[in-house]
Formats: sequence, C-alpha cells, structure tokens
Amino acid sequence: MALTVSSLASSLFSLSFSSQVSHKPTALALPRPKPLAVSLASRPSPPLAVAAAAAAAATPSPEPAAADLRRYVKSRLPGGFAAQSIFGTGRRKCAIARVVLQEGTGKVIINYRDAKEYLQGNPLWLQYVKIPLVSLGYETSYDVFVKAHGGGLSGQAQAISLGIARALVKVSEDHRTPLRKEGLLTRDARVVERKKVGLKKARKAPQFSKR
Repeated sequence: MALTVSSLASSLFSLSFSSQVSHKPTALALPRPKPLAVSLASRPSPPLAVAAAAAAAATPSPEPAAADLRRYVKSRLPGGFAAQSIFGTGRRKCAIARVVLQEGTGKVIINYRDAKEYLQGNPLWLQYVKIPLVSLGYETSYDVFVKAHGGGLSGQAQAISLGIARALVKVSEDHRTPLRKEGLLTRDARVVERKKVGLKKARKAPQFSKR
C-alpha cells in the first residue's frame, strides 16, 4: 500500500514538473508585440517648414508692383515733390497732403499706391479727390501725385481735394472763380472739440442722480 502511494506521489510530481517545463518554452517562444509609437515614428513625415515655404511661393506677393509704382513716381517727379512747378498743399483736421499735378491721363497715386487701393474703394473719399478736376473738366487731363500723412483716410481725402484745387489755381488764375464758387478753395477749419473736466466728452455729461 505504501508503495502504491509513493508511486502515485512520484508520478504526480513528474507530471506537474513536466507541465511546468512544457509551459516555459511556449511563453518564451511568443514574440512581444512592438509598441505603436515606434511604428509611427518610423514613418517619414514632411516637415512643416517646407510646406509653409511651398504655400508662400504659390501665393504671389504685391511687393514688386509697389516697387514698380515707386520707381514710376520717382521717374515722373525728378527732384521730388518740392521741385515741381504745379504744387499745392491741403490740410484738414490733422491730415496734411502735398499734391503735384502733371499732364497725363487722370491717374491718382497716393503714397506710392493707387488711389482706389489706398482709400479702400470708398466712393465718398474718391469723390472728394476727383471733385476739383471734374468741376473744371480735367478728370482725364492731369495725373495727380500725393504725399499724405496724419489723421485718417477721410481727413486725408479732403486735404487732397484742397491741395488739388490750390494746384489748379497755379495752372491758371482763371480757375480761381469756379473753384471758389464751388467752395473748393476754402480751408475747413472744423476740428473735434476738446473734452471738458467733469464731462464724459466735449459736452456729454454723466447721468444726473438726485440722491
């Protein structure tokens, strides 16, 4: 009986040992899966700088046109604005415009840019610029070259109008009467009224409270 129990115990021990030995190689034989980060990193990705450079090269830049316009103005005005004979200065609010007239086809160039582009296509501001020439019928007879600074676009447009009117008077003294009749030679002296102490603006007062 003792032999049978010992033989059974030895057979069970041998079976368990053989099962443990048989499991170990299967565990060692299974390959470990590679992490996804390694596989994604191995893929070549296009650099962002190259893509941005390609997009910038595809879009045309307006700088050459501006440079050409600047060269054109300098070729038409040798010696600068002050050296020209038909010259006028206009002012409105804080804006100052120096205007030169030359015989041409009706081009208007402001600060080395086309007038429509510079004045953002605003029809009222463009009308301010063209009124003196249209009133005398010279809208296609003179090219206008302007240097403007200070104030906003509205003030600059009205300053250009006064400068063109004054330059037209230098062309011929006969232009003074029709331009004066249209009010184009009068300097508009209106400016923003200054703020007062104790008020919100020039005249606007804070809300009254009785108590």
